Amino acid sequence: MASQPLEKLFTLFGFVIWGDFGPLTMYHRADGRLVVMLKTWPDKPASPKQLTQRAVLTAAAATWNALTQSQRAQWTAAAARASLCMTGYNLWVHWQITGDDAAIATIERHTHTTLLP
Repeated sequence: MASQPLEKLFTLFGFVIWGDFGPLTMYHRADGRLVVMLKTWPDKPASPKQLTQRAVLTAAAATWNALTQSQRAQWTAAAARASLCMTGYNLWVHWQITGDDAAIATIERHTHTTLLP
């Protein structure tokens, strides 16, 4: 069960602890409150669909790394100019997974960027 300390116990010398710390996972909610819970571990192996999805995400990351710096900058600029709640990398992964060329073409037009090959 997650617990929420009443004081800011996890700050020291300006450093804020978040993520995994020992047997705990900690994060800050959108309203700034700290949530602490015990780490959870899978109780069974990954399903074939999970393995497939992991492979898709791995392939998207590999193709992102294969882009030139200027191509990555275009994707980053498009996400920023369109005020998307995602980074250029997130937009790239979305396109790699969905293949929605029409949406990316619309973002290109509105942000004056070159994204599609």
